[in-house]
Amino acid sequence: MKQYPFFIFLLLLFTGCEKELSFENEAFEEKSTIPCDKDCPTISMEIPIAKNKKTISDSINKKVFNVIKEIVYFEEDSIKANNYKILAVSFIKSYEEMHKKFPTETFGWEAKIKGNIEFESEQILNIRLDHYTFTGGAHGYQGYRSLLFNPKTGKAISNDQLFKNEKEFKAFAEKAFRAKYQIPEKANINATGLMFENDKFQLPQNIFYTSEGLLLYYNSYEAASYADGPKDVLFSYDTVGKYLKFK
Repeated sequence: MKQYPFFIFLLLLFTGCEKELSFENEAFEEKSTIPCDKDCPTISMEIPIAKNKKTISDSINKKVFNVIKEIVYFEEDSIKANNYKILAVSFIKSYEEMHKKFPTETFGWEAKIKGNIEFESEQILNIRLDHYTFTGGAHGYQGYRSLLFNPKTGKAISNDQLFKNEKEFKAFAEKAFRAKYQIPEKANINATGLMFENDKFQLPQNIFYTSEGLLLYYNSYEAASYADGPKDVLFSYDTVGKYLKFK
């Protein structure tokens, strides 16, 4: 019985020494071995890797990895791609296989991904991925991805989990979007040349928590053509706080 206080002391000491969730950037890069004079195929990735608090870190890292795999992995067997080194090698391999089939038509592929911690609080963690890929055609594709997490559990937060009432926020956001892009209140949302599906305003696939406020970000092709570029609307937290579950 006299040993119990000592064990409790050790438990408290261990708990108090447990490291907080942190991130370290890790870089991955591969180049093609096929001789080239210019536009040599490359892939480079700089990824924030969650450290400490293993269960939470594993959940965050797995989600980030799977999203990046969607962007740069083109092989059919996705099971074997289980780390960033394999992703990078696979991207170059896909190019080299294409080059063998069409040696005079294949231009240098390129992929660049850079991740960073956009926002972090006790309630929400936002990782932003800036990505660019070129795999032939008239131009490459550049975009942003927003990954939202509960920092206490490591579980991903979907857009529809952000709002107390998504329908009410959507109506509020549409008014602001129309005002910014000068779309008459009663006109079709695509009246000025936008490309919303089914002629109806939708929230974007990517919503960012930033130091300046809540950012709705539409990548190219999501609401407008590539030529028209991405669209966005930024709200201060004072303006949209009443709609948000996470402060």
